[in-house]
Amino acid sequence: MIIDTNDIGTRIDKYLTDNTDYTRSKIQKMIENGNILVNNKQTKDSYKLKENDRITIEEYNEEIDIEPENIPLDIYYEDEDLIVVNKPSGMVVHPAPGNYSKTLVNALMYHTNNLSTINTSIRPGIVHRIDADTSGLLLVAKNDKTHNALAEAIQKKEVVREYIALVEGVIMEDTATIDAPIGRDKNNRKKMAVTSENSKDAITHIRVLDRYKDSTLIRCKLETGRTHQIRVHLNYIGHPVVNDPVYGYKKLIDKDFGQMLHAEKIGFVHPTTKEYMEFTAPLPGRFKEILEIYKTK
Repeated sequence: MIIDTNDIGTRIDKYLTDNTDYTRSKIQKMIENGNILVNNKQTKDSYKLKENDRITIEEYNEEIDIEPENIPLDIYYEDEDLIVVNKPSGMVVHPAPGNYSKTLVNALMYHTNNLSTINTSIRPGIVHRIDADTSGLLLVAKNDKTHNALAEAIQKKEVVREYIALVEGVIMEDTATIDAPIGRDKNNRKKMAVTSENSKDAITHIRVLDRYKDSTLIRCKLETGRTHQIRVHLNYIGHPVVNDPVYGYKKLIDKDFGQMLHAEKIGFVHPTTKEYMEFTAPLPGRFKEILEIYKTK
């Protein structure tokens, strides 16, 4: 984590409580045990964050051995520095308590011995994430230098990230920008919400691709990258993503597939070659099948 101007002066324990799934008491214990570092140095829970501080978190309560697993990967590009991979819907990006296998990280560890170590030991190579039930393109770093460069580019809004979504209802505007801050839902810590409390700026640009009887196919371009940003923003404007079990309507068309959201495009300047690279992944088969159902309603 790299601190931006919005969080300057915030206590580290409060910041991590608001921006991770850890409780404040656990964060304080982790700080005490030296498992949370600021700029590679131990800190105190009362430490007030400064701009560009780098926070590193290491789990401390259990030894976890993440095993490589022979899971096929849909790799769009790979060199000695990075991988661009197309993640299927239903695959979790990295291991977490209660879910230590069949993740993208397990597959990556089988594929290569070279993954960055910037994040915790259960997130090697992971520069950014998409939700388990969102399909599409992700950047993976194979060394720490590349990881830092890509993370900085994302923070500076220099990485192009575009999604395709099918949403409930008909959006009449051809284009729109949703500028609404996102933070933890005060009633459910597993959810995010548009809120003015403990929130961060969040901006999503949308463009209508097609309109149907009671749904709309749109392209979403991220200006920021908050947790669940697109899903929360679209729910906020009254057009939740179709088949979203958390932020959408209760009636699901396919409870086994997940939300109709696909990370279609990613574009970035390669940290080593300085060449601009851009990749596009087609919609998954099940996404297309559900889309046809909505087209013919």
